[in-house]
Amino acid sequence: MTSFDSSPQLNVWRALLALAVVFVMLATTGWTAVRQHRGVTSPLRTALTAWEHGRIHGHALPAPDGSPTRLAHFFSSLTQHERNRLAARYPLVVGNMNGAPVELRYRANRIALDQARKVEAVRTHDNRLSAVGHHDAQQRMQRFALLSGPDRHILAFDPMGNGRVAEVFGDLDKAQRVSVVVPGVDTNVLTFQRTFRKYSAPVGMARSLYAAERQTSPHVRTAVIAWADYTAPAGLGVDAATAMRADDGAVRLNAMLRGLPGSSSVALYCHSYGSVVCGVAAHHLPSRVSDIAVAGSPGMRAESASGLGTHARVWATRDKDDWIQDVPYMEVGGLGHGADPVSSGFGARVVSAGDAKGHTGYFEPGTESLDNFAEIGTGSYRSVSCADAQDSCREGFSGSASA
Repeated sequence: MTSFDSSPQLNVWRALLALAVVFVMLATTGWTAVRQHRGVTSPLRTALTAWEHGRIHGHALPAPDGSPTRLAHFFSSLTQHERNRLAARYPLVVGNMNGAPVELRYRANRIALDQARKVEAVRTHDNRLSAVGHHDAQQRMQRFALLSGPDRHILAFDPMGNGRVAEVFGDLDKAQRVSVVVPGVDTNVLTFQRTFRKYSAPVGMARSLYAAERQTSPHVRTAVIAWADYTAPAGLGVDAATAMRADDGAVRLNAMLRGLPGSSSVALYCHSYGSVVCGVAAHHLPSRVSDIAVAGSPGMRAESASGLGTHARVWATRDKDDWIQDVPYMEVGGLGHGADPVSSGFGARVVSAGDAKGHTGYFEPGTESLDNFAEIGTGSYRSVSCADAQDSCREGFSGSASA
């Protein structure tokens, strides 16, 4: 097995170089990005305000950020007609409400996506927009139309800014095991799905994992969520070097997990900066999360797997040609994300990533990384391929393959 450790001296010099680069970026792109969003009204915020003033049967509607259990009880007390009316009147609210029935969320998000598509259609004819603005409106209109199709199961959607979205593959209500794909930088509504290099995008990752899980264990009912419902960093700038985006993403991830139906076990698959999100979220994960698997990780904001403060098993993998291995695995003044998850001292179960095709190829069909993810997702832990010859990643598993 190739050693993943690097010299402390080299890491220090890398960190100093990273600091210099980040300070330059703080003086340019960082404050510009903040300024561009100032004064913009969020459609979701407007919808939430309307919900907060709404009533049914003479009573106020429940707080949209209330406990999933309480919200589930509220919706179960309504007739199907009443639930559909709420989804039609407040689609952005119901579509993003953890605790609302998943089928109702799908219905609400189709409505919200169609409304957002119509907004973009108007923008394509807005003479005040530049050529770039018109092109952006055209792309968003086409993407919203694609996502609103009858075969799509959109669990969350927010058109604000670059957009946030989550999609389900499989039957979430009946799943025995649920897998959640958490992507990294440059993830937004337009990059959520790609035709070229499709397995580097959340939809391609989730579809590939879902197919692999069904092939690995056809008898296990699974569902996979492509979860891009957080504001990911744009490019390898300031946001990617800090946990700022991960902090918010971790809160949103845990809220989604607590709102999932049933009691099936959940595995997280965290790619690149997505592993930072999962690392920050780890301490507060609900008990149903049994596994966290990271791929191409820049760090998890921890110095060891035990330092994550979670009962979940921690798995890690990295392709030999992944450029992420050259980042400084340390944290200095809030910059950097801590220790290398595949290093011997971190304590994760390190699995093979044969044929993973670099940083974005971990979910490519036919790769050992995808096969391992499918084994983890279906609970077939004894079939996982370890990155070392001693098979240390399978230690502690005995009996049936789904132990």
